[in-house]
Amino acid sequence: MKSLLLSILIGAIALLQPAVARADEAGHRKAAESLLSLMNMDSVMSQSIDQMLQMQIKQNPAIGAYEQEMKNFLKKYMSWAGLKDDMVKIYMDEFTESELNELNKFYQTPLGKKTLEKMPTLLSKGAELGQRRVQEHLPELQTAIAEKEKAKAGAK
Repeated sequence: MKSLLLSILIGAIALLQPAVARADEAGHRKAAESLLSLMNMDSVMSQSIDQMLQMQIKQNPAIGAYEQEMKNFLKKYMSWAGLKDDMVKIYMDEFTESELNELNKFYQTPLGKKTLEKMPTLLSKGAELGQRRVQEHLPELQTAIAEKEKAKAGAK
């Protein structure tokens, strides 16, 4: 009798496991979606696309003639609508549901709101800094590549 009861209990637990996992995943997904919404990811992605495109055109003015085509392409594949599910999954993979809930609480505080407000500017300035640094030191990279090519040619 004990054996039968134990078997039934184990079977019931096994049957309930997927339902619990789905409930946990649903809560985790909801926390990730809420965070990304608080982060105004739709707007951030749109601004990022525009900034990235403008930086590319600034670097290579010849592509300016194709700005609209490039913008359409980027909006098709890099927009929030196109990336939302993947971004939710990334946040779910990197943060627990509890961590996402803590982030949600933080981003609702005055400092959290300010952080979100400043994030696009900070990211843009960081990208500009990185681009400027690469441009400033590009001759060094070109020299290193040329030396490697020269060494490869000499080794043949």
